[in-house]
Amino acid sequence: MNIEKIRQGARGNIGREILFYPVIDSTNTAGLEKALTSEEGLVILADSQLKGKGRLGRTWVSPPGLNIYMSIVLKPLIELADATLITITSAVACSIALRNISGLEITIKWPNDLMFQNRKIGGILTELKSELKKIVFAVVGIGINVNSELKDFPEDIRRMATSLRNETKKSFSRTEIIIELLNELNKWYAVLASDREIIIDKWKELSSTIGRKVKVVSGQETLEGIAEDINEKGMLILKLLTGEQKKIVSGDLIVLS
Repeated sequence: MNIEKIRQGARGNIGREILFYPVIDSTNTAGLEKALTSEEGLVILADSQLKGKGRLGRTWVSPPGLNIYMSIVLKPLIELADATLITITSAVACSIALRNISGLEITIKWPNDLMFQNRKIGGILTELKSELKKIVFAVVGIGINVNSELKDFPEDIRRMATSLRNETKKSFSRTEIIIELLNELNKWYAVLASDREIIIDKWKELSSTIGRKVKVVSGQETLEGIAEDINEKGMLILKLLTGEQKKIVSGDLIVLS
């Protein structure tokens, strides 16, 4: 991983400053610790993580030398109620970047999973600090399975996970992928500030969720229905079997058919 080449290749604020760690507990944890005293756009990269974070308290498996583990500090001027849009925007940018690099049709499973043919190839974890309904900062963690082989994944997730290498039978430069990711993130983060409708439309275009029968576990509630849409805030519009529509802010989504 060539950090100087990444820094030079990033066109925008995101990636202007990069901190690299050969090994770290979690890039998101480091981002949360540094966010208040850092400029927007700080990128934290690691070759491996000891305590990589997934959503809902899960672990993100992070072996050295193979994949991308990255977190970005953002300070968006949007309301706390619109925080889901940070993840929506990041997912759009990542999906497009990975398509550009690999040629694979990477899709998005609401709210944060990057998928190829129903197998997870990457994920996004957004953590934030807020005050008085305003976002002070957000840390966007991005994990991409680049050069892992199936044997590198824990046995219990092998049927659900994949990597760029596994799908194309080719090895990829993490440096080149990170540059592409940062440039797409710079582009789409600027769009978030000017016209979020463009982002929502692009997300729908890239989605593998809309129109599918799904189960969503949200807090103590489990719901089933058709994923009809997302609204202007990035909430999932779920049509229940009763015909009622529910707006889901966050949750664990399983595609049923």
